[in-house]
Amino acid sequence: MREIHSEVIAQRVAEMCIRANTVLPEDVCAALEASRAREDGIVARDVLDTIIENYHIANPVPICQDTGMACVFLEIGQDVHIVGDLTQAVNAGVAKGYTEAYLRKSVVRDPLFRENTGDNTPAMLYTELVPGDSVRITVAPKGFGSENMSRIAMLKPADGVDGVVDFVLETVRLAGPNPCPPIVVGVGIGGNFDKAALLAKKALLRPIGSRNETPFYAQLEETLLEKINALGIGPQGLGGRTTALGVQIETLPTHIAGLPCAVNINCHVSRHITEVL
Repeated sequence: MREIHSEVIAQRVAEMCIRANTVLPEDVCAALEASRAREDGIVARDVLDTIIENYHIANPVPICQDTGMACVFLEIGQDVHIVGDLTQAVNAGVAKGYTEAYLRKSVVRDPLFRENTGDNTPAMLYTELVPGDSVRITVAPKGFGSENMSRIAMLKPADGVDGVVDFVLETVRLAGPNPCPPIVVGVGIGGNFDKAALLAKKALLRPIGSRNETPFYAQLEETLLEKINALGIGPQGLGGRTTALGVQIETLPTHIAGLPCAVNINCHVSRHITEVL
């Protein structure tokens, strides 16, 4: 049984919060550069040029002023014993990272009373037990310009793939310029109400351009990306061929009477960083 002290996790989460907010992942940079090369609209090209310039000059300051709500995913090996309070450690790491790097604190203590917690805690923590003796940490700060545009639908089984496509396109169309396109679209299909939403969020952690391992869903990702970009919303909603950088689908088994479908939208600053302890 391998031991990992909670203080080690806290320090690593702090470092990851800072890096995730100041350094754009390579897959996102590559997707933006590729979209700029394909874009033929003058305004759209100018917007993409500005986005690209921004991420080049951002570090060590945040890529975006909305440094998000800290979503922390932990895949914990079954042969690991964590010494100390895991939840407390993650929150201590988030508080340290956001305070020391002067990242914007956006979390309120109560959804209706709206008092700011002052250190961007608590994190949204997701844990999963997996085989092995390591801990895989993913930090994905999520801004709410995009989060607010996300939706879930409990479709009927008879709606089928057409119903899924229509719901995804409707969600992107309703979002319009609000999530700061070009966007990344995470889609969760199956499970139940809450699992579908989690699937959609976890889909955003995959590298842009990666494809679902099932050929049917890989093709559906391609189809949705083509249809979304045909909407003409474009970078920052000013028109163009680049409304989305990628579409990623994750699925789970579901009940015979249901077809849950969730869409979690991310802005072009699709922040995520993963490290293994």
